[in-house]
Amino acid sequence: MKKYLKEMEIAGIILLFIGVILGHTVGMATGACAAAIGLLLWVGTVVIKAFNWNEYRRDNIVNIFVMLGAIILIFISLILAKL
Repeated sequence: MKKYLKEMEIAGIILLFIGVILGHTVGMATGACAAAIGLLLWVGTVVIKAFNWNEYRRDNIVNIFVMLGAIILIFISLILAKL
């Protein structure tokens, strides 16, 4: 399983991007399905790496900063949407 974690993570991120693109071009339901599958793959790898902190220390720190950046971008977009 250890050697497949990186592939699962990359596949999840690619599916997230595909879901966003499909949501804008084809339809929101199709995009949401692809994005949900990608999100589940990515979050699954994050959880597995979190339980093995010592082995994946660098990846966990990067994941924490990516999540913080995403949260900040969501708040900024919400604030700009209100204006």
